[in-house]
Amino acid sequence: MSLSTRRGRGSDVVDELGRKPVLETQVPFEGLIFDVRRDTVDLGAAGVVRRDYIEHPGAVVVVALHPFDGVDHVMLIRQYRHPAGAFLWELPAGLLDVAGEPAPAAAVRELREEVDLAASRWDVLADSFASPGAFPEAVRIYLARDLADVPASERHERTGEEAELVPMWVPLDEAVDAALGGRMHNSAALIGVLSAWTARSLGWSTLRPHDAPWPERPVH
Repeated sequence: MSLSTRRGRGSDVVDELGRKPVLETQVPFEGLIFDVRRDTVDLGAAGVVRRDYIEHPGAVVVVALHPFDGVDHVMLIRQYRHPAGAFLWELPAGLLDVAGEPAPAAAVRELREEVDLAASRWDVLADSFASPGAFPEAVRIYLARDLADVPASERHERTGEEAELVPMWVPLDEAVDAALGGRMHNSAALIGVLSAWTARSLGWSTLRPHDAPWPERPVH
């Protein structure tokens, strides 16, 4: 933990799935979307600890990108988030809460339901855990291009918070400015916007196929 710590390469940075032995587990809270689990975990030489964390089905997020007058624009939506007590600018997104639904199909569904768009080109931009210490929601962020409007007769009727969604096309470069300027706070939106900008600057060479393996996705 000092300047003498070994130096590595980017190829050395690979997260590894693997769970320490759980001696006891309980579910003290069961909610509508997520549960709270309490595990007693054997860390080996570090001893036995108790950890509370949220079990979540995971989610997909979509960076919908379209050129207007030669400028790449990203679709952002303004949505009320009661736990945060804020109206946040976000990306189209949704839970992986349909049994047996593949993640790419969920992304297609959410883009149609939330902003009435369909895409014929899909790629994976990034994967993340929302907050792995307590809220390990697995999130996959897709890039959607070659967009078209969903026919009016096929559009989804939005309810709840989604009924008051405010959509807006924003130049990608300016969305990055909003992200870095502290004007956007949704973590998935920050990752998505910055990942899209970075991937574009690298000629889209970092993109993965839409059906790339996703071992981190929870299986319930």
